[in-house]
Amino acid sequence: MSNQVFRELLARRAADANITIRDDVAEQLELYFELLAHWNRRINLTSVLLEPPTDQAIDRLFVEPLMAASLIAQTVDVWFDLGSGGGSPAIPLQLVHPANRLIMVDSRERKVAFLREAIRELELKGAEVRAVRIEALADDDRNIGTADLVTVRAVRLSAPLFSLLDKLLRVGGQAILFGTAPQTLTLPRGLDIQYVEPPLVALRRS
Repeated sequence: MSNQVFRELLARRAADANITIRDDVAEQLELYFELLAHWNRRINLTSVLLEPPTDQAIDRLFVEPLMAASLIAQTVDVWFDLGSGGGSPAIPLQLVHPANRLIMVDSRERKVAFLREAIRELELKGAEVRAVRIEALADDDRNIGTADLVTVRAVRLSAPLFSLLDKLLRVGGQAILFGTAPQTLTLPRGLDIQYVEPPLVALRRS
């Protein structure tokens, strides 16, 4: 797929979602896509079709993270992206709404290697990778109550998830869940649904 075709597909899907992408960000997203497609030939970074990419792939990997930018507080100091895998939503979102510290978390060595190369190639400021299980991250006293933002993709709303978010988020912190269907449920005390826009669910710790 040519660079121009990717740019046109990205621009069309973004326009359908009423999102405008700056030229410099589009260049970085293109480079990220090229890295992702290259590595995905060797290891399974994403299940969506990349060569050529479908509308679904562009929406899931690029448009959804860009949509989420409007939900997030203007200033984000510490951000944990859990189960980062192929780097979305963290990398596209960091390009348009950078946190001072983005910590991408994944326990799988090959995916960690990809994320570190993506950070280098994109010169993604403020980003780092931790090769650790999510449960161990949340049990580390140094991380408890420190996060302004937590993001995670394709998880079921459940008591273990709420416990995890409750540990990591500071008061006033946000969690954005990608690919998670809204549900009628009772949230634990201290967690409130802030905004729901399928396929996004946003929570805030009060």
